[in-house]
Amino acid sequence: MNRKQRVGIIYGGKSAEHEVSLQSAKNIIHALDREKYELVPIFISKDGQWFLDRDTEYLQQSTSEDADRGITPDIKLALTPGCENNQFIETTPAQSARTIDVAFPVLHGTLGEDGSVQGSLKLANIPFVGASVLGSAVGMDKDVCKRLLRDAGIPNADFISMTRQDTIKFADAIEKLGSPLFIKPANMGSSVGISKAETEQEYKAALDDAFLYDSKIIVESFIDGREIECAILGNEELKASLPGEIMPSHDFYSYTAKYIDSEGARLEIPAKLTQETTLRIQETAIQVARVLCCEGMARVDFFLTADDTLYVNEINTIPGFTQISMYPKLWEISGLSYSFLLDKLIDLALKRHKRDSALKTQY
Repeated sequence: MNRKQRVGIIYGGKSAEHEVSLQSAKNIIHALDREKYELVPIFISKDGQWFLDRDTEYLQQSTSEDADRGITPDIKLALTPGCENNQFIETTPAQSARTIDVAFPVLHGTLGEDGSVQGSLKLANIPFVGASVLGSAVGMDKDVCKRLLRDAGIPNADFISMTRQDTIKFADAIEKLGSPLFIKPANMGSSVGISKAETEQEYKAALDDAFLYDSKIIVESFIDGREIECAILGNEELKASLPGEIMPSHDFYSYTAKYIDSEGARLEIPAKLTQETTLRIQETAIQVARVLCCEGMARVDFFLTADDTLYVNEINTIPGFTQISMYPKLWEISGLSYSFLLDKLIDLALKRHKRDSALKTQY
């Protein structure tokens, strides 16, 4: 009998999206086939410490508000670069921890989705699900992402980026981008720190809020369009799901609308689109993933205007896996069940690692 594959589920994280990560991990842990996999839950606390979490039962019974309260891990972990057999060291007390065959980062936001963890796993020679270091980094940074898309000729909203040292005045932003404005931290997801501004007072408050989460922010022009999302799966050969549509009941698809208000948005899956428009969205989503060097998985978000113009909003390289998340729902309507999708993501991670391991490292 073949040994079960050991899958390290990495969740939590030092990020404003910590709670979202717990909810995604909850669903993945529940859905992974125990006949195929042995789970090794790895929890990252809000202060960035890594722990072996031996009991995930609390996750299955928790809500987004209390998920963190049940976590009482007592085995602190350290990641060991370059060691296949001793990937993790238990530091309390010091001894080698169980090896894993593949890591499944379920981390949203900074220090989890931006290439940081991916680089650490790469140094430790551990296969991992999702985009690699470069794809994660450029996908996370909205400023860099939008510049690459613009240079590739892929339409996205006009924008300006700034730091606290080169803050752009409200009148100048309005002159260049029009009104209303959307202000976002450059490196953040789940709509954290995003505000809509139509007045100078709202603009200043939005800048202050966004700068709480990142040292660089972007200001975008408003695009009046339907919010369409498309899921991507694959390494060299990418496939796109059927698109879905988000219909927010709030002013825009905010954090509250996504995760707190159960009536925050209505999902139309699949979206009501012509076959021609569906194909155009799928082709563009694949093009976006390739331009941004993304493999494994991604979700590409679009605006579709009344005149049928398609604009890329952003890419998410570790999309949500909560009960209301679009990524698994889009694949389910496209013919892949939740559990089979997880199998496919793990298989893609192992195949990419095998491919990359065959590359020469000496000359």
